[in-house]
Amino acid sequence: MSSTETSVDPQVAYNLITKNLQEVLNPQIIKNVLEVEKRPLKLYWGTAPTGKPHCGYFVPMTKLAHFLKAGCEVTVLVADLHAFLDNMKAPLEVVNYRAKYYELTIKSILRSINVPIEKLKFVLGSSYELTPEYTLDVFKLANIVSQNDAKRAGADVVKQVANPLLSGLIYPLMQALDEEYLKVDAQFGGVDQRKIFVLAEENLPSLGYKKRAHLMNPMVPGLGQGGKMSASDPNSKIDLLEEPNVVKKKINSAFCSPGNVEDNGLLSFIEFVVSPIQELKYGEDHFSFFIDRPEKFGGPITYTSLAELKQDFKEEKLSPPDLKIGVTAAINELLAPIREEFASNPEFQEAEKKGYPVEVKVKKTKKPKNKGTRYPGTQKQEQSAANSKEATVEKVAELIEKTSI
Repeated sequence: MSSTETSVDPQVAYNLITKNLQEVLNPQIIKNVLEVEKRPLKLYWGTAPTGKPHCGYFVPMTKLAHFLKAGCEVTVLVADLHAFLDNMKAPLEVVNYRAKYYELTIKSILRSINVPIEKLKFVLGSSYELTPEYTLDVFKLANIVSQNDAKRAGADVVKQVANPLLSGLIYPLMQALDEEYLKVDAQFGGVDQRKIFVLAEENLPSLGYKKRAHLMNPMVPGLGQGGKMSASDPNSKIDLLEEPNVVKKKINSAFCSPGNVEDNGLLSFIEFVVSPIQELKYGEDHFSFFIDRPEKFGGPITYTSLAELKQDFKEEKLSPPDLKIGVTAAINELLAPIREEFASNPEFQEAEKKGYPVEVKVKKTKKPKNKGTRYPGTQKQEQSAANSKEATVEKVAELIEKTSI
């Protein structure tokens, strides 16, 4: 598709672009592109290849599907240098493998939910972020953004530590500049990116660059009580290559209080992952959630409405163990094609192995302690050893005497 043609009605396109989002900053920019300039919206979604991608990544993937359906020109930025700056302590060669792993994972997720990836453009951050022009712009931004503003902007994104490095302050400046260097009209990300988006809006015009629109999807709650699903917290997430038995174990230990629909990561997963994917596959308003409930608790049940599912859980007609049965089955169904692709793709396997090397802990062998002659029992042991030696000598002498001619 060229940048001058679009076959999607502007209003339909706008509705698709903003569907299921938590917040949109500068929506007039999007409307102007679609209605006045009459061209596809250009946008990007960036991801820093740090920890392994998890099930929460299905949320932005469904939005990429909406963007493509709306005729947008979508770029996926694999932000390798951002990952290097994010206090990960990972050398660049490891980050390179992680970047490849992320690209292969994202493509695999999109294929698994029937999203055409041919129209997606993948860009590696280091392909342009190391140019003299970009570096000079980083310096220019550093000259107008205060330390406090940069720190505040990255507070929800950059890994927070007791003794923060300067890299955490550079990170948000680079993310702001990416909008200009990728030549987009809008940037898409989680609502946790909001402060960086505002930093970009407030400061890019000072460098002579235009203000962009910003699209934010809600964050999927983790499996624990409170907090988002995070790559750095193994107990809050389910990796995309997790084995079925591990998925079951993690879901069974997930926080799920009876009747609580507000602080429930499992219900949120159904709402923000399962439901949108079903709509992509089977059309609007399609919802089907099967729970293979044991006969003694009412038998198998299929919900055809998310509202009905939530209401039954709220009224405790549906118990946490039964909800967990349904979510476990749904997640394993989503992950099956990704696991299969990984198992048949040597490049995928190499990227995972070298991007996330397993630390082998060598057990130290204990040296026998020299207890000295004053240790209680030592003299007895020595006497016993001497007696044993003397007895052995006597037996040998006796044997020699018997066999001698």
